[in-house]
Parts: sequence; structure tokens; C-alpha cells
Amino acid sequence: MKKHLLSCLLLAPGLALAQTSFPFTIKGKIGNLNAPAKVYLMRGLEPADSATFKDGAFELKGTADAPKKVDLILKRDGKLGNGMYGMVDRTQVFLEPGPVVLTSPDSLFKARVTGGPVAADDQRLQVALKPIYDKRKVVGAEIRKASMEERRAPAFAARMQGRFDVLNKEDQQVQQDFIKANPSSWVSLNALTNLMSVPQYAVVAPLYEGLSPALQASPEGRQYGEMLRGLKEVAIGAQAPNFSQKTPAGKLVSLTDYRGKYVLIDFWASWCKPCRQENPAVVKVYEAYKGRNFDILGVSLDSENSREKWMKAIQDDHLPWTQVSDLRGGDNAVAQTYHVQSIPQNFLIDPSGKIVATNLRGEELQTVLAKFIK
Repeated sequence: MKKHLLSCLLLAPGLALAQTSFPFTIKGKIGNLNAPAKVYLMRGLEPADSATFKDGAFELKGTADAPKKVDLILKRDGKLGNGMYGMVDRTQVFLEPGPVVLTSPDSLFKARVTGGPVAADDQRLQVALKPIYDKRKVVGAEIRKASMEERRAPAFAARMQGRFDVLNKEDQQVQQDFIKANPSSWVSLNALTNLMSVPQYAVVAPLYEGLSPALQASPEGRQYGEMLRGLKEVAIGAQAPNFSQKTPAGKLVSLTDYRGKYVLIDFWASWCKPCRQENPAVVKVYEAYKGRNFDILGVSLDSENSREKWMKAIQDDHLPWTQVSDLRGGDNAVAQTYHVQSIPQNFLIDPSGKIVATNLRGEELQTVLAKFIK
């Protein structure tokens, strides 16, 4: 991406691309597929276009307002159905000026992608990430080989999750290095927007600030900048916004009720499987630190329709700390205030009401608490 031609392309015309639409072409040769086989171009969860195969060839044309990554899905019966989910023959490409070409003897998933400078940048990043993808496959294969009894064992689940966590950190580091080295690349902006399921302001803010003015001024760049400004309000070092919500019994509880002690605000929901899997670790920490100037306040993203499931989950998971919710699901007012984009997520607040840590999991939660609570 820091190819000299691309630098000229993105530092000058790049700003225009962010503001003016351009034509794109995606063409491919996948074996000898014919109708009814189709390839679908997805924008989000909806198909934006499709093309039928003839002698293995297809072509899609359109316009885009900026280089962006899209999904391509191959359906041999021509029917998309719920094709975004499960085992699907798919790949991703960047829309950019000029043709993008995919070739493969048998599948879209294995297709070789060639195109302009953006496609070349994306391929460089994918090559750097491939060793991590391969390691993930190994861990996944071990999980599939394990018996149901082994999979249900907490120690096995914790071990596998630990390996995935290590790989996720490696993945993020590779992408961060790429973003820093390629500040004018649309691939860098895409990587940044997808870098973390729970963005950490201290990590992503410097990466965004290092992007070229053209990328920051693009619609996607401006949107990410807005998100960052909100994230700064609940970053480490900020004063935790106060809030009040009700317990299942209807008692109004406020964050200020916990002033003078460390409190972990724990965002979760009864329907969230990762949250439920994390609960035993949170219970373990609570038992270790309760009575030592520490407490937990659970905030549920359950809805009114799942009130009973919320209360049952509290009992089933043996959660002894106070739980609150406005039962508005993902529109929970506290989650909105704290810019929660996915759960489980938590914020550790010190006795003065300042945020001192975020997004703590498993052993890390225990380790961080040990630093603050002697």
C-alpha cells in the first residue's frame, strides 16, 4: 500500500473518491459452472446484485462511493436463502476503480484475487494473517475431534478459549502493524473499523489519528471518528457516567451508590452465550474480593419479553451481586451511554468514580483486581 503509485492515488484523488462515485467491475472464472449457479454481491445482509454463471464465468458491474469490502457468495442452485450463515462458499473483495478478477478451479472460497492497488494491499494483509488463520484451524479441528464430554468440561473450554485469545491478539497486532505502515490505504481504514469487537480507545485512537486526511474525511472515516469521540467519554481515565436502573424487584439502583469502593459494571444478557460462559470466572472473582472494598453491578441487555429468562439466568449462574436493567434489549440506556457495541463487556471503576480498566476477562480480571485491591 505504501507503493508510490498508490500514495499518489490516495493522497490526491483519494479524497475525490471518498466524495464521488466510481464504476467497478468484478469478473471471475470458477471452474465450468453454469446456470442455475449464481454469484451474489452482498452489501450487509442484503444482496445488491447477482450474476449467473456461463462456462464458469460471471461478471458484476456497478458503482460505489468509496473503496469498500463486500461479500461474494456462490450458490450452485442459484438460491440465496439464508446464504450468509453456516458453511457457505464465499469470499470478500474490495470494490475499487478498474476490474477485480477472481479465478479458481472449483470454488469461490479458494479463488485467487487480482485487481488494482486496493486489491493488492488486501492480498498483502491476508498473506500476513494466513499463519494465524492456519493456527485457528488447528484449534478448531481439536475442538471438533473432542468428545461432547470433553467439550463440556470447563478446563477444556478455558484452554481452547485461551488459545483463541492468544491468536486474536496476534491477529490484532498484525493488523495494527499494517495500519501504521499503510496510513493512506483503504484497506487500513477497513482493518481499523473491524480491529476489535470491543474497541479500546487507547489502541484505536492513535491508529485513526495516523490515517491520511483523505481517509479520515471519507464517510466511513468520519463515522469512525464520531464513534471515537463517544468512546473517549468512557475510556480509561475518564469519569464514569452516572446512571440509575431498576433491579428485577423494582428497586432503583444508581452507580453513585457504589462511590467509595471499586465496582465492576458488567454488561451481559441471558441470551448471550459468551456472557454465560464468562459468568463462572466473574463469580470466582467476586467470591475472592467481596468484602474488600469491591462489588459488581450487573447491567442486562435483556428485553421485557425475556424478563423471566433474565431472572432464571441470575439463579442458574449463581450471580449474587445486584442486577439492573431497563429491559430494552440492545437499546439499554446504560449500554448506549457507555457505547457498548458487544457483550460481554465490563468497566472497572475506582472509589473516586474513575474508569481504571475495561473489557477484563478470565484470569486477566483476577490479575488486574490484584493490582488495585491489596
